[in-house]
Amino acid sequence: MLHINNLHVYYGAIHALKGVSFAVQQGELVTLLGANGAGKTTTLKTVSGLLRPARGSVQLESESLHKIESHEIVRRGVAHVPEGRKIFPRFTVIENLAIGGYTRPKSVLGAELDFVFQMFPRLKERQKQYAGTLSGGEQQMLAIGRALMTKPKLLLLDEPSMGLAPKIVEQIFENIRAINSTGVTVLLVEQNAAMALAISHRGYVLETGSVILEGTASELSGNDLVRQAYLGG
Repeated sequence: MLHINNLHVYYGAIHALKGVSFAVQQGELVTLLGANGAGKTTTLKTVSGLLRPARGSVQLESESLHKIESHEIVRRGVAHVPEGRKIFPRFTVIENLAIGGYTRPKSVLGAELDFVFQMFPRLKERQKQYAGTLSGGEQQMLAIGRALMTKPKLLLLDEPSMGLAPKIVEQIFENIRAINSTGVTVLLVEQNAAMALAISHRGYVLETGSVILEGTASELSGNDLVRQAYLGG
């Protein structure tokens, strides 16, 4: 479904991605692991069109994405939940969700909203509440829900557990698993490697802008390098 080939991305003179290549198949949940600065967020931003590669290609279902605008990439079926959530705090929950559905025909927005409320019942309870007054976990649910309003084929998630209490993290990861089980393909960036691998089919490990390991979730969980670097030994 998603094919990334020989991706090179720069921030000025800094060579952030150095020939990154990997694939995500239809229906998979794939995790990108790596330390801070490894290139994980840069990869997601390049897939969603927020960054342009100097070389290499990004393809979704054989269609090139790396030369089209980010809003058109959303229309092609890619939704990006950024690190830090980036909700609109002065808008209500329902207004944030409506913004997420801007690419969809009005006739189907009711169905998309029902799906979001099915995944996140708390949002239905809070739909008239200003987003800035939500808890951190609820804001993360809203950020994911807003992305789901686009009815994505591919959902990009950047550090969804950041800053959340352990119990809330478990709930968010169960939500991600449930979303994937409906057929939405997921590419997940996450520092909590143990939780990420527990719900993933496969994974890749990035180090200083390059893929250094790949395998099934169980293979990576059992890998000595991964265990020492990301799973606490």
